Amino acid sequence: MLANPTFWVLVATVIFLAMAVKMGALKGLTGALDARGELVARELAEARRLRHEAELLLAEYEGKRKAAEAEAEAIVANAKDEAQRLAKDAEEKLAEFVTRRTKSAEDKIAQAETQATAEVRAAAAEAATRAAEVILRGQVAGKAGADLIAAGLKDVRAKLN
Repeated sequence: MLANPTFWVLVATVIFLAMAVKMGALKGLTGALDARGELVARELAEARRLRHEAELLLAEYEGKRKAAEAEAEAIVANAKDEAQRLAKDAEEKLAEFVTRRTKSAEDKIAQAETQATAEVRAAAAEAATRAAEVILRGQVAGKAGADLIAAGLKDVRAKLN
């Protein structure tokens, strides 16, 4: 056993560890491990805090997104309502315009009919007056006939117009 090198490696390791413990290396090692553990714990706490803040921020932005979507839907609905209202107004104005134009055309037609009727009556009166004049001139001669014709023509013109 004393000649076995593995035995001496074991003895040297035990002596080394005993000296390291005696000199405080174990305290330094445990202190370093404790410091590393505290650092990891602080980093985990910071990560939890950051995660919590991120969740709050995410919830806030989700709320803002939903509010923006609702506002966009309201804007679209208002735009549709406004478009329908404008279309209805335009339709009503078009119908009113057509009605006014139709009435105006009917008034112009009635006025043209009245004017045409008056022109036809005037032309007929003029033709009747000329025909009566020709007939009367042929039947009545002299000064008395001319006076009679003039008076008759005035009468006819007054009655026909």
